Amino acid sequence: MEKLSDRDKKHLWHPLTQHKTHPEMLGISKAKGAVLFDENDKEYIDGIASWYTCMYGHCHPYILEKVRAQMLRLDQVVFSGFTHEPAVKLSEELIKILPENQEKLFFSDNGSTSTEIGIKMALQYHFNQGEKRNVLLAFEEGFHGDTFGSMSVSGLSVYNGPFEDFFISVERIPVPTEKNIREVLTNLKERLKQEDIAGFIYEPLVQGAAAMKMHDANGLNQILALLKEDDVLTIADEVMTGFGKTGKYFASDHIQTKPDIMCLSKALTAGLVPMGLTTCTEKVYQAFYSDDISKGLFHGHTYTANPLACAAALSAVELLQTEGIQDNIQNIIKWHQEFDAKIKNHTKVAATRQLGVIYALDLNVKMERYGNLRDKLFNHFMENGVFLRPLGNTIYILAPFVTSQEQMEKIYSTIQSALDIV
Repeated sequence: MEKLSDRDKKHLWHPLTQHKTHPEMLGISKAKGAVLFDENDKEYIDGIASWYTCMYGHCHPYILEKVRAQMLRLDQVVFSGFTHEPAVKLSEELIKILPENQEKLFFSDNGSTSTEIGIKMALQYHFNQGEKRNVLLAFEEGFHGDTFGSMSVSGLSVYNGPFEDFFISVERIPVPTEKNIREVLTNLKERLKQEDIAGFIYEPLVQGAAAMKMHDANGLNQILALLKEDDVLTIADEVMTGFGKTGKYFASDHIQTKPDIMCLSKALTAGLVPMGLTTCTEKVYQAFYSDDISKGLFHGHTYTANPLACAAALSAVELLQTEGIQDNIQNIIKWHQEFDAKIKNHTKVAATRQLGVIYALDLNVKMERYGNLRDKLFNHFMENGVFLRPLGNTIYILAPFVTSQEQMEKIYSTIQSALDIV
């Protein structure tokens, strides 16, 4: 029988891939819990929860049961002019765990579109009130997605190079540290005098694509508070950080000043089906609420609030709040701390960092983001039955909440053995 990888080459074009230098794709046939199985039935512990989505493990029976029941009742319906129980129920349950100022939910299809909508909300919020504010602020090295608005506010040129001449107006500021926060605030106060900044989009506390770089909660809080004084809308991109990964339901829960807008996806539907959400305060919503139809947010996706995706998200929100999942989150946090104590002083380790179940270490060696040494590390992990994707010289772990201690120990030991090959 012809291998999946050979059949794949005939027609498929994969993301983040230069097919001439990386022509081989591994065929994955099934998954269960924290484990992936390839077409030869070899097992791999999913150390990054398949890009931070399957946080309750793959094919969780509770989620499958709920989605199957919904599938027999209502599969898809237009969300313009109609509503349905899964969307309404999800809104009711999400509002209970979102930061207390969030009131309205706008559905879309993925993380990029959730940030795209957040950007459009911020720009149109001021437009609807007759203000000409057309500049967005974003952190250096931020990443917010691959559509044009989200690319514009992203600061990683490895993804954006050919498109930068077409971007909306964005200015970048450094992430806050104890050393730079005074200077950042001084420069920001001066910049705000021009009164043309519409919004500020940020990944709260952890910049995922920038190799899990972490910044200061107190400094971020001061930035947010200053911007709110000038009615600059703050947009928390929690596509990666949301739903328990930082040890709280949302990274914004670590910060006193809450965002005006939040962007959610990935673990929202437990990795089962695509969906995005952009939430906002009543104040933001009221800027669009008008007898003038043109002031509405005229953005729509065919699969907006798909009932199956809503059912998956609702069951995921329920699982997140269970004692079992919360206990497992605390266990993983503790196991990371124990591993860190063993590894942080290794001669090949330059730095380590952790927030909740997110753990990262930087190797004491220069590496290209997608270079040969990075590929060597990736292959080492896979040969040893562990799926990790190094970001340059950064190795990070963001495993499903259901990962066992034995599985985590295998991830840790495989990372330790990788230090011998760099």
